[in-house]
Amino acid sequence: MDKTMIELKETKEINVAEIIDSVKSDYCGAIDVFIGTVRDNPTGNKVTKLFFESYTPMAISELEKIANSVKEKYQADKVSIVHAIGDCLVGEIAVVIAVSTPHRKASFDGCQYAINTLKETVPIWKKEYFEDGSHWVFSHP
Repeated sequence: MDKTMIELKETKEINVAEIIDSVKSDYCGAIDVFIGTVRDNPTGNKVTKLFFESYTPMAISELEKIANSVKEKYQADKVSIVHAIGDCLVGEIAVVIAVSTPHRKASFDGCQYAINTLKETVPIWKKEYFEDGSHWVFSHP
């Protein structure tokens, strides 16, 4: 039974162990996991939180496309992608990607492809909050 996860969740609902478990496979010898966390801004403005907003139906569709691409390009058996929506404090998890493949290189490469593509194509927007204000981060073309 396939229990992979393609989801948008509130930060407090992201369970890394559950996501890793969702991609375990007797067929695979490698699981690579990317965990993106909220960091303080090293440019001088202290980040207090990030806010993620999405166009959910399209975001889920794009995440599914990414997962399917990883399966095709890297012979991944299972791919799970979970991204936070709403408020995320510094240190909290914003995104988790887990990829299982028969061999490690494909798993690493698949994870990297997934996060890079997510950043470019998925309609999830980020607003940074600082001690003295906020602004939207426009990283999509």
